[in-house]
Amino acid sequence: MVPLGGFLDSGGVGLWGILAPLGALVFNDVRTAARWYVAYLVVFLGSGIAGELLGGVSPAAPEWFTSTMLALNVTVGGTIVFTLLAVFAGQRRNALAALREEQARAERLLLNILPRSIADRLKAETQTIADQFTSASILFADVVDFTPLTKGLPPAEVVGMLDHLFSHFDVVAERYGLEKIKTIGDCYMVAAGVPSPRPDHARALALMALDMQAAMRSVDEVGHLGLELRVGINSGPVVAGVIGRKRFLYDLWGDAVNTASRMESHGTSGRIQITRATKELLEPEFVCESRGTIPVKGKGEMEAWYLVGRQANPAAEPRARPEPVRPPEAVPDA
Repeated sequence: MVPLGGFLDSGGVGLWGILAPLGALVFNDVRTAARWYVAYLVVFLGSGIAGELLGGVSPAAPEWFTSTMLALNVTVGGTIVFTLLAVFAGQRRNALAALREEQARAERLLLNILPRSIADRLKAETQTIADQFTSASILFADVVDFTPLTKGLPPAEVVGMLDHLFSHFDVVAERYGLEKIKTIGDCYMVAAGVPSPRPDHARALALMALDMQAAMRSVDEVGHLGLELRVGINSGPVVAGVIGRKRFLYDLWGDAVNTASRMESHGTSGRIQITRATKELLEPEFVCESRGTIPVKGKGEMEAWYLVGRQANPAAEPRARPEPVRPPEAVPDA
């Protein structure tokens, strides 16, 4: 800039130095760009002062030269600056798109673990999530003797069979608006009436249980392993909430849950065993067959019924409607 007669006579050629900090800002980090910018200011100001002090040493540049240099510096320099900013804008756009995709992926993963309403509360609240439901239904299903029956099969085939079966159960649960709670080995747990109360929770779970048995039969027709499903259902009050910090789990607690588990473990292969509480919510729309009184671990003698199916024409018969279920009440922290 100085040999050309100073800043004005050189057509602002010294402005090219700004490309160094701009390039560092786009392709490097802010700290590196800041160092380059300080260096640019020092050199630019130093050159300006030197040009004033030594202005008389260099002859004045002709006007055409100054105009040409100014035009070149503005157009070429502006083009480079625009290109750098365009690259920066593209990088920012790609970064935001990647961030949105990652957020959507995290949301999908969270919804695979928790119900949507619970996931939204978990993101908005810091306190423990625990709700009291006055009436809900719980189902446990177990593939009877799955481990010994599949002992000779390759591990991939065993896992694939369970995945195929439980994936079908997931589709059925979603169809009826039910909440899958968890799977433990070859045991499947699902509930109705949580986290959103519904008056027909027993009916919805009964329909799913019948579909599960049908799906089990279709799977066994392919594998010919003699697999059967044992299902137990109970209805009553439950507590639902989220436990864990690193691995979230939406789970249910209460005597109604334990009784549903006992109905499954003390049930019969290929049958759906229910308690009196569930039976009273299902009749007269569904056909229930009395099993009589059975000994149940931790409960003593209990009446049990088998859910056989729906009435031939359930719409023609009046159906007792259960009492409306109140919204869940938050359980106070201990």
